[in-house]
Amino acid sequence: MKRTFVREESRLRASNSGGSEADAHATLKLVIRVIDNVLERATNVNGDITYIASCTYWHSLVGVDDKGQPTTPVYGWADTQSREYTHFLKKRFDEAVTHNLTGAHFHSSFWPAKLLWLRKDLPDVWAKTARWLSFSDYVTLRLCGSAVTSISMASGTGIFDIRRCDWDAELLRYLKVKRKSLPEITKSDTDTLTLLPKWQKRWPRLKDALFCPPVADGAANNIGSGCVTRDTAALMIGTSGAMRVVYVGEPPEHIPQGLWCYRVDRTRVIVGGALSDGGGLYEWLKRNLRIDLTDEQISREILRRGTGAKGITFLPFLAGERSTGYNENAAGAITGLKMSHDAIDILQAAMEAIAERFADIFARLQTVCPVENIVISGGALENSPVWAKMIEDALGRELTPFSEPEASLRGAVLLALETTGKIKFAGKNSVKS
Repeated sequence: MKRTFVREESRLRASNSGGSEADAHATLKLVIRVIDNVLERATNVNGDITYIASCTYWHSLVGVDDKGQPTTPVYGWADTQSREYTHFLKKRFDEAVTHNLTGAHFHSSFWPAKLLWLRKDLPDVWAKTARWLSFSDYVTLRLCGSAVTSISMASGTGIFDIRRCDWDAELLRYLKVKRKSLPEITKSDTDTLTLLPKWQKRWPRLKDALFCPPVADGAANNIGSGCVTRDTAALMIGTSGAMRVVYVGEPPEHIPQGLWCYRVDRTRVIVGGALSDGGGLYEWLKRNLRIDLTDEQISREILRRGTGAKGITFLPFLAGERSTGYNENAAGAITGLKMSHDAIDILQAAMEAIAERFADIFARLQTVCPVENIVISGGALENSPVWAKMIEDALGRELTPFSEPEASLRGAVLLALETTGKIKFAGKNSVKS
């Protein structure tokens, strides 16, 4: 994979109003450029390409018109512009019942609040929008000509019944959204599509390749890191952070308050919690506090000073709060600062605060899954061993690093191999095969 690996950095634009957006056209061009570059690097790699597998982020939303052209930017999971509308959802529905039905709390990161906000505050945009899609569905539409979504992606929208594996009719009625305005859910986990002729011409090696509808990166990350049973959790810190358990079976009878539950596919569910602040907060603090040290130097300095944030309390909610409180009005704060503190002390306090957030998620996970093993991945933890030690201390469990890079990409490939019958997923051994 190293020979053909291509990385393109892309960040969502943040605004004071709570926006976290990306231009749909520009982001699609980025995807196309990556495919171009991968195929160029693979020129001397022998063999036919028979399937195209991919993963993408959960909870995004983009509108398109009847010609498939974007009517909105891509709204990311951190977009809180719809935060005022969660009040209306909570007033109309019993949130505990809906949470157990969809696996999602009422929060601006999910589609119900976003769609309500768009209909109420942006009626012109609403009127010209023919379909509402995840960004991955938009990519599928533009590359294959059909707005098709996987069970994995649909389950992260907040309007999907995770037990019936279908859009929830009552939420759709309230939101005034017709089924035909949403992506078509795959009828089987083995469904595939073909690329449109223009892309077959551009990429001759992909002419006969079958396109697997993208899966969610969180689900793929668990699969790729071998965390596929109730006793093993995947803990990841990238820009954000998450702790998740995947297992074969149905959702818990009662999903713990503060956690979410989605699907990997029709046979497996994924339960866990997600933090809006993770590696992104770490980088933000380094930049704004002007900490001109490498990650290795920062780790050594924190180890030299010892654990404990020196009396500083850091609330890590600069990008808002998801698990476990789902407080729409949460914001970051620092208290306890003294003249004796410096930038490293503040950074350490933030890192330890995130470790404690993971401990809260872990405690709730334990009520439905007997987690014994925790596998960690993500660039933030790879670059900061001291952060992994903080989390280890907070959880009271030894953490096992996942040694291979790009666990999510690996998981997407493994899921594609499974759907094509090349491997079976009976448990950990099959994942390692």
